[in-house]
Amino acid sequence: MADADAPNPNVLLTIVLKHHAGLVLDEVQARLKAADWWERFPVPGTRVVSWTVAMGFGQIVTLEVPPHLLGQVNVELERSAWGVFRTEVYPSYDFVPVRERIKERVRQGGQ
Repeated sequence: MADADAPNPNVLLTIVLKHHAGLVLDEVQARLKAADWWERFPVPGTRVVSWTVAMGFGQIVTLEVPPHLLGQVNVELERSAWGVFRTEVYPSYDFVPVRERIKERVRQGGQ
């Protein structure tokens, strides 16, 4: 039985998949299909936390990733996304609990 207070050993990765202005949707879909994107990404063993489309910009994917799979996530982005998207990857974390603690501290007169 897992300890509810134990820290999560996984990391969050926020992956920004920016649209290439020179590609139309049919070209994007054809390239993703040819790269087997929909089967290969995300890597098995990772979890999609969110996947958002930002119109005129691209897609923003947040994955929960066990550290030992970071290399595989990188390889799949190189194999499947490059040439379709410009990619940026950022380690990230869930700020909601932190915000709530700060909010309560401010309510109590702190900073």
